Amino acid sequence: MIYLYVVIFVIFVFFIGIRIVRPTERGLIERLGKYHKFANPGFHWIIPVIDRIYIVNVTEQMVNAEPQEIITNDNLNASVDAQVYFRVKSEEESVKGAIYNVNNYRYQIVNLARTTLRNIIGTLTLKSANSERGKINAELYNTLHLETKSWGIEIVRTELKEIDPPRDVQETMNKVVKAENEKIAAIDSATAAETVADGVKRAKIKEAEGYKQSKILHAEGEAEAIRLVNEAADKYFVGNAQLLRKLEAVEASLSNNAKIVVPTGTELVNIIGEMAGGILPLERKRKDN
Repeated sequence: MIYLYVVIFVIFVFFIGIRIVRPTERGLIERLGKYHKFANPGFHWIIPVIDRIYIVNVTEQMVNAEPQEIITNDNLNASVDAQVYFRVKSEEESVKGAIYNVNNYRYQIVNLARTTLRNIIGTLTLKSANSERGKINAELYNTLHLETKSWGIEIVRTELKEIDPPRDVQETMNKVVKAENEKIAAIDSATAAETVADGVKRAKIKEAEGYKQSKILHAEGEAEAIRLVNEAADKYFVGNAQLLRKLEAVEASLSNNAKIVVPTGTELVNIIGEMAGGILPLERKRKDN
């Protein structure tokens, strides 16, 4: 009977001492308050009461720095909040650092992030703090990365969630932004109108230049026509007028039974012949020798 109790007690103690470490965890086993060994993922058995195991999550985790009021360099209260993403390294020394080198590393990261944000944003104006979020994130990350090295923790990234000014300041800023946007819109509208007016002006100039050029070409055409008419008049009209004058002189002479001598081969002979119905010029009779 005693042996049965002993067997039951041993089985009970065995089951009590079973510990399973998951793949996302690492463990430290202490024996009588002293570090004994490192527990990788899998099955582990510890001596109840004598041994104790500390399990550490080695996956990426997030802590919220929680909103806090920070006075900026231009004496404005800003509500600032941030998130920190980190993980405990899975190596034995890193896990030991997270357990032995810091008391509650999650709480410590939150307080370190809050203190760092106060130091950074306290040197900036509210406007520059909102416009330099990337710089604030970088400084926060670098500070946390250096301070948590001995804790066996890797800071993955930091995210600045918000930098909110007081409500009255926010309303004033919104009005300023709205006024700036309206100003930009007015400038763009004026620029567009100016561009349209300039285009119309250029079109008018082109139209006037075209009209001017057409007038010049028209005037040059008329001048050329007049020149051709003058040349034709000089060539045909002036000569015929002289011939007409000669005919009038012949007509006057013939009406008075006067004798005229017309040289052979002149245009006057041909015209007289046409007028007289075929009068032929008389050739001089050669004197016989």
